[in-house]
Amino acid sequence: MSAPPRLSLPIATALRESLRDYNRQRFTNDALAGITVGLIAIPLAMALAIASGVAPQYGLYTAIVAGIVIALTGGSRVNVSGPTAAFVVILLPVTQQFGLPGLLLATMLAGFILIGLGVSGLGKLVEFIPYPVLTGFTSGIAIVLAALQLKDLLGIELVLRDAHFLPALGQTLSHLPATRWQDLLIGMATLSALILWPRLKLPLPGHLAALMFGTALALLLQALLTDFSVATIGTRFSYDAGGVIQHGIPSTLPHWQWPWQLTDGDHRFTLSLDTVRALIGPAFAIAMLSAIESLLCAVVSDGLSGFRHDPNGELIGQGLGNVIAPLFGGITATAAIARTAANVRSGASSPIASVIHALTVLAALLVLGPLLQHIPMATLAAMLVMVAWNMSDAHRVIEVLKFSPRADAMVLLICLLLTVIFDMVIAVEVGMLLAAVLFIKRMTELSDTALVPRHHLHSNEALPPHVAVYDINGPLFFGAAEKAMHTLWRIDPAMTAVILDMQDVPVMDLTAIVALESLIADMQRKGIAVRLVALNERLQAKLVKAGLIGNGSWARYSADVHSALGSL
Repeated sequence: MSAPPRLSLPIATALRESLRDYNRQRFTNDALAGITVGLIAIPLAMALAIASGVAPQYGLYTAIVAGIVIALTGGSRVNVSGPTAAFVVILLPVTQQFGLPGLLLATMLAGFILIGLGVSGLGKLVEFIPYPVLTGFTSGIAIVLAALQLKDLLGIELVLRDAHFLPALGQTLSHLPATRWQDLLIGMATLSALILWPRLKLPLPGHLAALMFGTALALLLQALLTDFSVATIGTRFSYDAGGVIQHGIPSTLPHWQWPWQLTDGDHRFTLSLDTVRALIGPAFAIAMLSAIESLLCAVVSDGLSGFRHDPNGELIGQGLGNVIAPLFGGITATAAIARTAANVRSGASSPIASVIHALTVLAALLVLGPLLQHIPMATLAAMLVMVAWNMSDAHRVIEVLKFSPRADAMVLLICLLLTVIFDMVIAVEVGMLLAAVLFIKRMTELSDTALVPRHHLHSNEALPPHVAVYDINGPLFFGAAEKAMHTLWRIDPAMTAVILDMQDVPVMDLTAIVALESLIADMQRKGIAVRLVALNERLQAKLVKAGLIGNGSWARYSADVHSALGSL
């Protein structure tokens, strides 16, 4: 007796494939690419952690731990994972309600969901999300992200009570008189550097250059002007170092700890079944967005690198990263398109580059930790405003609205507005529903039934006067079936036989089969013979199984119209 087949999970598929022909030159290219992307990731990881409502070191922990785990276990050779801007609008409300422990637990739950999706082979499902839905909620997230940065860009000392767009914007605007010109100056200077730097075409990454410029400018002005001061990481964040409160972020390795055992200011987190139930909803939203963003990033990186990713392996890797990273203080991670593109352009060809990117972030944390406290909050806010602008892809959205069908444009705008006014989950749900309705409507337009004129028949014999031939076209499923059958219900009662040419019907669902069954039953009551013609093999088998054709059924099947006429 043969042994049962072994279950093979798609784990570390990208690593195994890329190391088959690995050599010193490829390692050198990966190392240079990893260092470059690591330098880009340092300021973004801190900024995105702050935007998510936690201290900046947790963003660095995410880039380090999740960056390594996902690279080694995922399904893409060149994806770079870490904190991303898309998650801010989901993570900040969780942090506000449950604190850092709740955010880490929600991330772990999302990780298990992602592993389940990958093991179940659902990695291809992202292909079924329509472009207008993706573009709509992505642009909406960008608008919300930019709005959340206004308070730090303007130097307003404000704790947002609600992370949604309208409450956050209203609260910020009500505090506009508290704007500090010093922070606004640094923020605008950083934003200008981000805009102008690419034109200089220098090798230093733009985000790192802007970070250094904004920080140096703030330090210089503080030295020259006695009344000049800005909010920095050091003034905003502190940590306990053996009973001594230190400003900035700790220059220590991320260490293992159960998320629910963390202390987080005034938040009192209790691990219970009720808490887990409350976090399931956000965890599911995190998992869905992580799956979408990671697989889209993998598709983009495939186009840039020429490699092919394993979608299910990538979901499993992302899941493992989001389960393990919270045990070391890491928040939600996913593949980052901008960092991945920089990785490919820098010469990366294997997950080793992403591992080196994470080690670069780790080295910066250990060596540069004390210096990071001088980074102005306005500089980080300006960087996220630029990330939001790039994420919105405003020029592309305008182009799409100009040339796309009106219905698709409406879906895009509705998803955008729902994301801004409510949240991404509602936007995706409504967007998918609208897209499905539009799809059904369009497919219905492709399905019809028409009476074939007698002089158009390709038969060598004359068509009897009391026989009608109808041509049915297009897929028959719910929505389309009733439209296609409607014509047949109005058959002249003087007819003695009806021939249904179904050569151009590729598929039928249960709704169509039931509609056809009802039609045949009506024909039987009227004494009208029914012949089905030119069915494909699958439909023949399906209708035989349903009892609509074959022995004992009123309808009969014929290969063509000529054969059908001969059987009458």
